[in-house]
Amino acid sequence: MADRLTARAAIEAATSDFTELFPPEREAGPEEGPLGWEGYAESRARARERTGEAESVVYGLASADGHPCVLLAFEFGFLGGSLGQRTGDRLEAAYRAARERRLPLVSLIATGGSRMQEGMVALTQLQRVARQSALLRAAGLPQIAVLRDPTTGGGWATLGAGADVVLALPGAQVGFAGSRVRPADADPSAYTAEGQLAAGAVDAVVPVAELRGVLSAWLGLLSGGAPGGPVAPAEVPSALGGAELPGTGWEAVAAARAASRPRAAAYLDAYFSFRLPVSGDRCGGVDAGMLCGFGSRDGRTVAYAAQTGTATRPAGYRTAARLLRLADRLGVPVLTLVDTPGAANDAAAEREGQGAAVAECFGAVAGVGVPVTTLVIGEGGSGGALALAAPGRTWLTASSYFSVIAPELAAAILKRGAGEVRGTADQLGVRPQDLVRLGLARGVISPTPPLP
Repeated sequence: MADRLTARAAIEAATSDFTELFPPEREAGPEEGPLGWEGYAESRARARERTGEAESVVYGLASADGHPCVLLAFEFGFLGGSLGQRTGDRLEAAYRAARERRLPLVSLIATGGSRMQEGMVALTQLQRVARQSALLRAAGLPQIAVLRDPTTGGGWATLGAGADVVLALPGAQVGFAGSRVRPADADPSAYTAEGQLAAGAVDAVVPVAELRGVLSAWLGLLSGGAPGGPVAPAEVPSALGGAELPGTGWEAVAAARAASRPRAAAYLDAYFSFRLPVSGDRCGGVDAGMLCGFGSRDGRTVAYAAQTGTATRPAGYRTAARLLRLADRLGVPVLTLVDTPGAANDAAAEREGQGAAVAECFGAVAGVGVPVTTLVIGEGGSGGALALAAPGRTWLTASSYFSVIAPELAAAILKRGAGEVRGTADQLGVRPQDLVRLGLARGVISPTPPLP
């Protein structure tokens, strides 16, 4: 089990300074709460004495190494970090402060869920949180959640899973069901930070010692956009491979499939001074063949979604769509790198909703208001590649191709023999220069010349 940090210890680990704020006082009600729960007043008094806190949430203005935010932190020692009516007051006030000050919201969560002693009144605080989260999204402001031990119930299902970027501390218990209400035969690993990372619900697991630095980097990246304003397109990356164009269609295919060709990670490392990943589709899936995240280039934030040469799975397309929508809301330009033989077409991919996932990615590229810049760095296999390409803003490298279908499959459909595959590649017009001539790409990108 992970160490359970107090709210104040978590704040100290995450920030370089913190100024507490306080919500308007709610009119006094019965000490036993809205249900008149016997012993509730005494439980609250003991919680105050034990923790030194007046409620299960502390909030205020904070900074992580110079990057300001509004920060809220749960105190699990106060009735299990549960959400009651006064907790809802504080959460609502924190969100309001973030909107009024145009600041990101960071939530350091450790909660067992809604407070039973307040019944449905407590449960409806989740609706208040959901409403405030929606208002913050509409204002173009980012939300970052840090999942401490434990993060369960409604706190996970609103503040945690509803954030734009979800970080977790190692070993933290994370799940909708708390430890006392799970099925007896449930796999305990599914309810951990690491299990949620593997399931696509968490972006990264971050050790406590690294938390402030990671938060600072994320706050800088996510605050670097222009929500609602004009956004300049991302610069096209320089090619990392050779500059010689292929003579035939099959030469283009062979060059794109060459094992020695530079891949997406190399392009991203060359393009950004630093970058941070987002991971997972929030639907139970992760595709290691789709790299998504935000990075800094010449002091400017750019979002990226990059295929790595594998057949892209449904989780990959959904993660890319999530990245695109977030970048659009924050006013951040997007760079996509196309490199896939096509969308995965195995039975598992079909069961995972491949068609809907590809459609979602097409829709996200078409629907965002921020500019999307695309560079084809390898294989451009049919609709599985086109889903990530920006109409009117696509470039190619010399060692790439784009095709309606793989030449081998085209030959098979046309009932041509293996000896006719290469000629079929020529007929398909897959070379970079063919695509430029057809008006489907804006140009072929050359490598950056070496410095003298």
